[in-house]
Amino acid sequence: MGIRFGLIGAGRMGKVFANTLAYSVAEADLVAVADPDAATLDEVAARYGIPTSYTDYHELLAQKDIEAVVVASPTGTHAEVITAAAQAGKQIFSEKPLSQDLKACDLALAAVKKAGVKLQMGFMRRHDAPYADAKRKILDGVIGQPVMFKATSRDPKRTSLDFARREHSGGMIMDMGVHDFDLARWLMGSEVTRVFSEGTCLAFPELKGVGDIDNAVINLRFATEAIGNIDMSRNAVYGYDIRTEVLGTDGSLWIGYLQQTPTLVLTRGGVIHDTVPYFMERFGAAYAEEVRVFARHIVNGTDPEVTGEDARAATAIGIAATLSLDEERPVLVSEVEK
Repeated sequence: MGIRFGLIGAGRMGKVFANTLAYSVAEADLVAVADPDAATLDEVAARYGIPTSYTDYHELLAQKDIEAVVVASPTGTHAEVITAAAQAGKQIFSEKPLSQDLKACDLALAAVKKAGVKLQMGFMRRHDAPYADAKRKILDGVIGQPVMFKATSRDPKRTSLDFARREHSGGMIMDMGVHDFDLARWLMGSEVTRVFSEGTCLAFPELKGVGDIDNAVINLRFATEAIGNIDMSRNAVYGYDIRTEVLGTDGSLWIGYLQQTPTLVLTRGGVIHDTVPYFMERFGAAYAEEVRVFARHIVNGTDPEVTGEDARAATAIGIAATLSLDEERPVLVSEVEK
């Protein structure tokens, strides 16, 4: 018998983690799921053979035989659920972000520390083979000292209007950008100290009505005096486009790809190839690997490398970048810490 896991949240990401826990993590035994939507709950429990289900996640946390939980509840509830899970003595894996609010981050992290439990955050790109290889090469000095970070983060379609509201997702910069903010810190080996955001809403003007945007460019300044740039979009009609470059004093690393399969069609009309359709086709293996890594940390009694503190730092950058967008000025990340 493996580690007895409970899943909190059975929506889009909850289904991803249910599939991972049920079929891809040998150390895991998915024994319970919680979601307030009874129909969704019944569907997920039946599909993945989960024996116990609850509409109130507190009931799941009260089960003494559940050792660990995966938190895939709505974005705005992560800190609350993490706090409750820590107080119940559970080992915790949580989807990003930790919270959209730094005080909520701090309360959750304090609860985790007090309980002495593990918390691993779901920044799955760190567990993607190309990104992990890039990090190793940077540490080995292959490209020298990193001096510039560049990221492209483009979705092929917009999110729902309800999810786009800041009170639900944090807005595009927080929701999409948090992965790139984490990668920037991780790959560059330095904290982001200043951001300057520009955004617009031209592809989907209806997003203006809920206070969001569909395209943005964010410039970064690091503590090492390195610089960076992130472009993000909700209207990459050609496919899911996630790519990163780290420029160093002795070379450059390019990470990611747009072409899904290594097949080219060459005709008189030109060259044709497919593109990555969406996030699961690109990062499905990484989503599975991050949970396997978490399970191994539990088995081995070791601490996760992707911590709550990492998630808090990414949130702080996201808050500063959103403030920069709103006030049309550069913002020091230290400003949002006050």
